[in-house]
Amino acid sequence: MAFVHGWKERALRLLAPLAAELVVARLERPAADVITYIPPDPVRQLRRTEHPAQALAGELGRRWEIEPGPALRRTRATEQQASLTLIERRGNLRGAFEVRRAARGRVLLIDDVYTSGSTVHAAASALRHAGASRVDVVTFARAIR
Repeated sequence: MAFVHGWKERALRLLAPLAAELVVARLERPAADVITYIPPDPVRQLRRTEHPAQALAGELGRRWEIEPGPALRRTRATEQQASLTLIERRGNLRGAFEVRRAARGRVLLIDDVYTSGSTVHAAASALRHAGASRVDVVTFARAIR
């Protein structure tokens, strides 16, 4: 947990390559045509110098030789998920993402921490709506609640 907190909140940029190495050591290269990531909340990103999901996607894309894919963007500000119930999390992120250009083929979606799945579900829905035939998700950590 200290690793993830330092990476997300203390801008310990050198942890992204290590995180990618740990993922690659545990997971075979997914069958994906392109790789993308959950975009940061613009307000919370102001406190950070690097977005962990973006850095992890870049590192994994290089290691697995997967091209960067369609960029997602947030359509609106959302509440911080940590303070919300599962039902509130889903509602908070419903329609919160859009794809900047058409998504084609199999997309690998990267996030740093998977808690309830609401964030990746909303982002994957946007990618499928934009044309992705399949969306697989890889995260560095899984929060157990």
